Amino acid sequence: GTGSNILSALQDLFWLLKFKVEKQLQIISVLQWVLTFLIMGIACTLILMYILCTDCWAIAALYLAWLVFDWNTPKKGGRRSQWVRNWAIWRYFRDYFPIRLVKTHNLLTTRNYIFGYHPHGIMGLGAFCNFSTEATGVSQKFPGIRPYLATLAGNFRMPILRDYLMSGGICPVNRDSIDYILSKNGSGNAIIIVVGGAAESLNCTPGKNSVTLKNRKGFVKLALRHGADLVPVYSFGENEVYKQVIFEEGSWGRWVQKKFQKHVGFAPCIFHGRGLFSSNTWGLLPYSKPITTVVGEPITIPKIDNPSQKEVDFYHSIYVDSLIKLFDKYKSKFGLPETEVLEVN
Repeated sequence: GTGSNILSALQDLFWLLKFKVEKQLQIISVLQWVLTFLIMGIACTLILMYILCTDCWAIAALYLAWLVFDWNTPKKGGRRSQWVRNWAIWRYFRDYFPIRLVKTHNLLTTRNYIFGYHPHGIMGLGAFCNFSTEATGVSQKFPGIRPYLATLAGNFRMPILRDYLMSGGICPVNRDSIDYILSKNGSGNAIIIVVGGAAESLNCTPGKNSVTLKNRKGFVKLALRHGADLVPVYSFGENEVYKQVIFEEGSWGRWVQKKFQKHVGFAPCIFHGRGLFSSNTWGLLPYSKPITTVVGEPITIPKIDNPSQKEVDFYHSIYVDSLIKLFDKYKSKFGLPETEVLEVN
């Protein structure tokens, strides 16, 4: 009896230690991504400039020479690495929240797709985990489909950061890059565009389900020009992981945010999550709230080289209706009341 009690106590201790280690690994995995999102580009640029002023300047010079040679690679589909996409760190990243990818329909490998991802959230954590890593099994759920998460083109002007982003299958959200992927990269490509962009991020706050979409029609025009099917995607819980100070329209704070967005490309948000060592303190770590990304039914889009505004408006309205139906169908399954309404701005 004594031996059994000791063995049971050791097993409990082992389980507790394993749980604590896994939790710490989850925190580390999320922290490294947050720091990547916020400071990696600037930090790598400053480090490279510093190395140029040291005895190791040749290393920095070689990288800069390579950078010039490789400058247009992001516009031509990038340079993804399945090894990086399958890193174990992304599974810890997934389990921290946790993040889940829900498939509702099959996607044909003979077609190309533009996924409209909603909402933006503060950092688009669900978009990154689901489509730039294999942590939630996107390649197994959509076999033969190559996902490309589109983000600000300015990120690809930052040394080291650009290579890190490309390794995950991330591409610039500009016309040259999207045109190349949809017209010169065969079929089975899916470009994920966070349609609301920086403007939508300014309204992200827990308990609010709103998207910036009414006047966002460029992605529909691109779909028509290439005959790429549109797929609505909604991430339940994306807005729950950070708390943000929301400035009202017309306030000085919103004016500064919009000016910054206009000239730089992204809007500075005042937000906070939890602390590194305690969920009861403020910090940069997101709160561990579940994020469930639902990929909806594809909308078949014809190929029209020069679509008229009327045609763009028509397919845009179909897309908006499909997104609302997707939200309404799954909202109660993921913790929202039946009375919850998706606000489309």
